[in-house]
Amino acid sequence: MDLMRHSSAFLLPSIPDDGPPPTYALVVLNQRLPRFTPLVWKHAQLRLCADGGANRLYDEMPGLLADEDGNDVRNRYKPDAVKGDMDSVRTEVLEFYSNLGTKIVDESHDQDTTDLHKCIAFIRDFTPDLDKSNLCILVAGALGGRFDHEVGNINVLYRFSTMRIILLSDDCLIHLLPRTHHHEIHIQSSVEGPHCGLVPIGTPSGSTTTTGLQWDLNDTEMKFGGLVSTSNIVKGDKITVQSDSDLLWTISIKKV
Repeated sequence: MDLMRHSSAFLLPSIPDDGPPPTYALVVLNQRLPRFTPLVWKHAQLRLCADGGANRLYDEMPGLLADEDGNDVRNRYKPDAVKGDMDSVRTEVLEFYSNLGTKIVDESHDQDTTDLHKCIAFIRDFTPDLDKSNLCILVAGALGGRFDHEVGNINVLYRFSTMRIILLSDDCLIHLLPRTHHHEIHIQSSVEGPHCGLVPIGTPSGSTTTTGLQWDLNDTEMKFGGLVSTSNIVKGDKITVQSDSDLLWTISIKKV
């Protein structure tokens, strides 16, 4: 079984030069922007707003860069595309970014997928110039707010399980650990941890084994209605996970 390595190096001011650099894409959703949005924007080579995420970018990015002129910030932080069913983005915001050259993709005919799903599919299918060999998609504003929206975002991780997608909020991150791989999670202790969790969603885990946690699992069964590894703690700079089912990995993000 192949090894998959994971790192939250995108939360650092500069990406460590310790292997093939990932290609980051950023999707901004219609929730409060995490305080580190300017940083992940800098790391990203492609930036999309999912429908009302454009309102958040327009309204909130100047507040995250309060020592700069608000109009300069809005002009500089221009998304490459705004995509969705367009039921949330304000007309004046859409016109503002369109005039700056942002691609507007109206998919109001599709009511069977979420705006995040639409953006992930766009990145996968319609960005031929983007190097996808080591692609990682960061999703800002994916957690918090309505629970059904959070569940929809988590479902996208499963719908696109062969792609690396990380859901982000001010407080934590979530990504999928597919059962097809062994996993090695490299902890960036200056910006994340120590609280973490491993959660089976969709199907129970008959056997999960970990190293590097305060309460390691050893061929342990996990399921809703039974044991779920929440409120665990990372103990070192590397966590290993092997499971017979897909798991969600979550870890707290430090307010630094």
